[in-house]
Amino acid sequence: MNLTPLVRPYFNHVYASLDHARSNPEDVQRKLLRRLLRSARHTEVGRRWDFASIDSYAVYADRVPCRPYEQIRPEVMRMLGGEPDVLWPGVCRRYAQSSGTSDGRSKYVPVTDEALRNCHYRGSAMTVASYLRLHPESRMFSGKGMILGGSFATALTDLPPKVRVGDLSAHLIRSIGPLVELCRVPSRATALMEDWSLKLPRLVSESSVCNVTNLSGVPSWFLTVLRGVLARTGASEIHEVWPGLEVFFHGGISFEPYREQYDSIIDPARMNYHETYNASEGFFAVRDSADTGAMLLLTDCGVFFEFTPADNPDARPVPCWEISPGNVYALTITSGNGLWRYPLGDTVRIESVEPLRITVAGRTKSFINAFGEELMVHNADAALTRTCRELGCAVADYTAAPVYTSCRTKGHHQWAVEFSRPPRSMDEFAATLDRHLCDENSDYAAKREGGIFLAPLELVAVPDGTFNRWLASTGKLGGQRKIPRLSNDRRVIDALLSLY
Repeated sequence: MNLTPLVRPYFNHVYASLDHARSNPEDVQRKLLRRLLRSARHTEVGRRWDFASIDSYAVYADRVPCRPYEQIRPEVMRMLGGEPDVLWPGVCRRYAQSSGTSDGRSKYVPVTDEALRNCHYRGSAMTVASYLRLHPESRMFSGKGMILGGSFATALTDLPPKVRVGDLSAHLIRSIGPLVELCRVPSRATALMEDWSLKLPRLVSESSVCNVTNLSGVPSWFLTVLRGVLARTGASEIHEVWPGLEVFFHGGISFEPYREQYDSIIDPARMNYHETYNASEGFFAVRDSADTGAMLLLTDCGVFFEFTPADNPDARPVPCWEISPGNVYALTITSGNGLWRYPLGDTVRIESVEPLRITVAGRTKSFINAFGEELMVHNADAALTRTCRELGCAVADYTAAPVYTSCRTKGHHQWAVEFSRPPRSMDEFAATLDRHLCDENSDYAAKREGGIFLAPLELVAVPDGTFNRWLASTGKLGGQRKIPRLSNDRRVIDALLSLY
């Protein structure tokens, strides 16, 4: 039964609000900020900065400081302990665990009822609405949607009753209503399993016998599942298993490194790829046009945006009505999960302002996030220090980059390392470093679990002087000596490895 015609009127209504926000971003953002401030005026932070008396964006920007996660961590931990009315009204019992801070292994982002309803779920509805508008012939509700999510695995102990900490996707799956549950696969029990060595075969088994019409998840993760479905069914192309499959809603990491591999197992003529920009902190943008790869910034989805020029991080952030097309900005957000002027750590390029469309430019700091692992430089440095201390060796220089999944190899990180005091065994060094990276970064550990999605790192020990030769080739040897430690592409490491 094709239910798409029955649900279209609802999504047409959702699209109307999307269309209004697209035409009036300044008005929508000003009203949203006023509503958020009014809602939180009696919280601890609301009293501290007297939200009740803030009557404009200018006053808000003057009075409330920008605070990264390191500064709000103590308040979040109090909320985790059950204290009400700290960053947002009431008690929050959901927290999305994510890596990416400089003072600890994980950050815990409050997922309030406000954020769940008016940001994450609303953003999802806007995604479907925009897709249906672009594809009037769609039959996506003639079958089930396959949503690939995480779990509630966490290193935290002694949590208060009813408090759950885990991947954002686990919270979204656990909280969806019974009607939506009927339209998705896998089962909730399978979707929330922690052990991927057990979870993967169940994902493959349950989905192989369903009529799947749409996929939602991270490209790197889904590729492993789809190959498992092909192996189980003996099919050579995924439409042999799911004839009605028509769209993949993807986000989190760039899709381009995976496009060729998807095209090899999914008929490109029968498949659509619909990009979104969402994170633990909120749902920010979605593709709304067939004519551009840029995404519409969701100004009416529970998040107030500010923008700081990426080339001038000390500049004063500005609201969406003061940005310029063609420029790259670092994002700062205010949202209904208690994040007030919170630097997100992402940079975006403004592709147009009427309507306000963006592309994701990258992170504000060096990182690798090719597989959803969010490995930061401080993680890599800490793991390397522990490894050298444990094995009695010393590293002069290093850089690392992803090796993408292919038909012959599994995705992994490749490290080029120049030793000043080599270890007794390069294999032992690589294994020890990989283990400490898991210790330092929970997202890397999750992708490495069971070796299903991310293989062990590859170590390339380069001869003495290799990094200096590379620096000389770039004109940066000497006073401007800076080694890019982590890169999300292979330009640096390929150039360096070509020199020895």
